[in-house]
Amino acid sequence: MNGYVAPAIHYAETGFIVAENQYQYRADLLQQLEGKTNFAQYFGAMKAGENFKQPELADTLKRIAAQGPNDFYQGKTAQLLVAEMQRGKGLITMEDLAAYRAGWREALVTPWQDKQLISAPPPSSGGIALAQLLGLKQRRSSDFHGVTHNSSQYVHLIAELEKRVYADRAEYLGDPGFVKVPQQQLLDSNYLDQRAKEINPLNISATKAIKPGLEGYHTTHFSILDKHGNAVSNTYTLNLDFGSGVVVQGAGFLLNNEMDDFSAKPGVPNVFGVVGNDANAIAPGKRMLSSMTPSLLVKDNQVELVVGTPGGSTIITSIFQVITNLFDFDMPLQQAVAAARFHHQLLPKDQITMEPYSPLSAEVQQQLKKKGYKLHTQGWNLGDVQAIQVTATTVKAAADPRSRGVAKVIQY
Repeated sequence: MNGYVAPAIHYAETGFIVAENQYQYRADLLQQLEGKTNFAQYFGAMKAGENFKQPELADTLKRIAAQGPNDFYQGKTAQLLVAEMQRGKGLITMEDLAAYRAGWREALVTPWQDKQLISAPPPSSGGIALAQLLGLKQRRSSDFHGVTHNSSQYVHLIAELEKRVYADRAEYLGDPGFVKVPQQQLLDSNYLDQRAKEINPLNISATKAIKPGLEGYHTTHFSILDKHGNAVSNTYTLNLDFGSGVVVQGAGFLLNNEMDDFSAKPGVPNVFGVVGNDANAIAPGKRMLSSMTPSLLVKDNQVELVVGTPGGSTIITSIFQVITNLFDFDMPLQQAVAAARFHHQLLPKDQITMEPYSPLSAEVQQQLKKKGYKLHTQGWNLGDVQAIQVTATTVKAAADPRSRGVAKVIQY
């Protein structure tokens, strides 16, 4: 294991040059967390453009390299983590860590056009939601004829799809170890036909009328393809900037704040504004619902697209828009990734969210307001997509210009 962890040990021990946007988020958190956590003790000296070292983290990684997972769940790192929990009046014990097991899930595989979409299954909502969006758009394809990219009509039609998908997400999706997730019903062709008929191509569907259809932001993503055609699409997260802002003293790593991804109270939105119900209620041993959507598109057992992004609840819609940019608008990969994006998630009511990087045009905004939409530009961009596209003759990689990702194709 030492060889796999060696690069991370190197950067923790000798340091790395801090990027401007890493520093920006750190500065915001120093003020928010002052006197509440030990965040400033570990990240207070971080400055953009300067070298930043994490010696405690380096020691932790060395222990894990030498001892494997047992150190994290039962060894010294576990003891340090539980000691931090006790200082912060947290609930995790040595017994909890020793009993933890990662859950292996079968990937969600659904047909789309002449390809297969391979994406994340529950407890992520991403795969089901992305498959629903692609399926609904395909069923309403006549509405999109002659509709230009990111025009007011295009934004309206996509918002109509997204309303229904996020209504289903709130009602039905959760940890399949605790609730029966109606995955087959949500992706059933007849069900998607029914949902597609509800779309109003001219006007905004009333939010209160959008019901579940069945009866009864600072995440990291990387996409990799090797010379043999093996592909990895991997998304992982602390939830918010620097997670909870609590560092395990002596171990040097941050604790997440993933409890926010549960539904603390039915119908009450989390920090990303999405609502949930009993299917995603907090329970011991339960895994929270997420929006992570690491995905592959495969045709005839050959990978055509590797794609994913951070972005909280906007992950799903960001991936959906990149795929439609590529295959419906025939954009080159870098253009498809860089194009302006928007987001709608049922609540807040009739709100279209835009991004600082590339807002919708003034004319489109005016037309959407006339139709009855409220427009909101949030303080961060919609995703940070990392994608690889494979054609018969080329391999192309694209890193989102919204952030600091890097795309490389290495010739063998």
